[in-house]
Amino acid sequence: MNIILLICAVFLSASAVFSLYNQYQMLQQNSYFVSRYFMWLKSSYTVGLCVQAFLYCVISALFLKERYIIMSVLAFCVLIIRVVLAIKCKKNAIKPLVFTGRVKRLYTTAVIILIALTAVYSLVHQGRIGKSFLLILFMISSITPIITIVTKLVNSPVEKLIGRHYINDAKRILKSFDNLKVIGITGSYGKTTTKFILNRILSERYNTVCTPQSFNTPMGVVRTVREMLKPQTQIFICEMGAKKTGDIKEICDIVNPDCGIITSVGEQHLDTFGSLDNVFKTKFELYNAVTDKGGICLVNSDSDAISKRKDKCKSVVFFGDGTDYFADNIRYSPSGSTFDLHLNGDKITVTTKLLGKHSVSDILAASALAYMLDVSADDIKCAVAALNATEHRLELKPFKNGSLLIDDAYNSNPEGCLEAVRVLGSFDNMKKAIITPGLIELGEREYDCNFALGLEAAKYCDIIILVGVNRSVPIADAIRTTDFNTDNMYVVSSFKEAMEVYAPKCDSGSVVLLENDLPDNYLN
Repeated sequence: MNIILLICAVFLSASAVFSLYNQYQMLQQNSYFVSRYFMWLKSSYTVGLCVQAFLYCVISALFLKERYIIMSVLAFCVLIIRVVLAIKCKKNAIKPLVFTGRVKRLYTTAVIILIALTAVYSLVHQGRIGKSFLLILFMISSITPIITIVTKLVNSPVEKLIGRHYINDAKRILKSFDNLKVIGITGSYGKTTTKFILNRILSERYNTVCTPQSFNTPMGVVRTVREMLKPQTQIFICEMGAKKTGDIKEICDIVNPDCGIITSVGEQHLDTFGSLDNVFKTKFELYNAVTDKGGICLVNSDSDAISKRKDKCKSVVFFGDGTDYFADNIRYSPSGSTFDLHLNGDKITVTTKLLGKHSVSDILAASALAYMLDVSADDIKCAVAALNATEHRLELKPFKNGSLLIDDAYNSNPEGCLEAVRVLGSFDNMKKAIITPGLIELGEREYDCNFALGLEAAKYCDIIILVGVNRSVPIADAIRTTDFNTDNMYVVSSFKEAMEVYAPKCDSGSVVLLENDLPDNYLN
């Protein structure tokens, strides 16, 4: 066996382990859907794929020509480069790879495959078989998306078994409670904010637990049940997210909700749902689960997609204009919002630091359900006054050079982003700026929705900074159809560059809206 070839194989295998950081980061950000990972490869990683394929061809050619020393030097250089790139990727990533148990298992499988191929080659290095194993090792070490897909497929049965074990354990824990009330919350937008608001209001009277952050997948819900529910817990508030039909039902089958809130139905994740009707059907999987149990389901009548399908909404309690649960007399200021809540005939005037019409709707939904669960008007008013903005959702905070930042960086939606721009427009006598890459995951509606965002931004903003040369095209197209001074429109390639453009132009009389801080797999 040629020891130089083995050294070369070890260098390449080690380099593959570091190169997998970016691949697993993108797989994780695409919710471990192979189809969506392929979309990222196609849209954002074509150059990287070409470089890796070229690397494999060069190393294979050197091997076939028996240029082993040059191969080893090249493999060592590749190792150094990939180590540096992995460190840089981790440092600069908007959303770095989270080393969950699943990611650790993927890495372990990758290392086992690489070691196994190296070991097999060391045993059968002679002849055609040895060459074949070495070329396969070179290929998956050079073109790391191959090993990414292989490890994902190899681990899938194991992940299903692990997931099933945890789900059964969560069901066991929930059944152990005699009087636990489970509340499910879903919607195309507003579900996370509504969850935190409801948790704050109900905690005035009850011992509550809610899914943290954006834990809205089956395994996120299961983890919350297993780690956070205590014997004294009276109410469990469960956020339910979905990207395809059946996702909400899967969570409902785990937690068996007694009550539900459907905050909205809108054009989000259309690339996986396929149509707005499918979004409606999926969100109302919560309605089906709650009404089958004889519970209360609150539904937002102000959502256009819901109001057009009211004939399909039986045995629900609507909230919004024209119902028994509505808000009016809404007033905004840089310090927050003041408005009146009307809860089945009772009027409560509340003040909150939260901004925007959608925040009012979220507070209304949470207050309505809390009212039905016997939380007093005084407790509702006190809890609403104490609310802080959910992180990255119309969160108002100090920013560069004394300016104000409206942080709406969390995943945006067509209606929410327009409302955020209108909130920005409500800051009278201030210089208004927006930094945004636009909207995503809207399928064939993506161009039109981003065009609408551009029109709204041109109406209210003095400075517009677009992130992503290709992604921001629809917004820029819309702005150019208006009388907005395009000298004040900037197109940059990263949020870091956007800040470099904004900083010299802002002062204490400026306010900037950060709308939709996209993860790394969408910035191009």
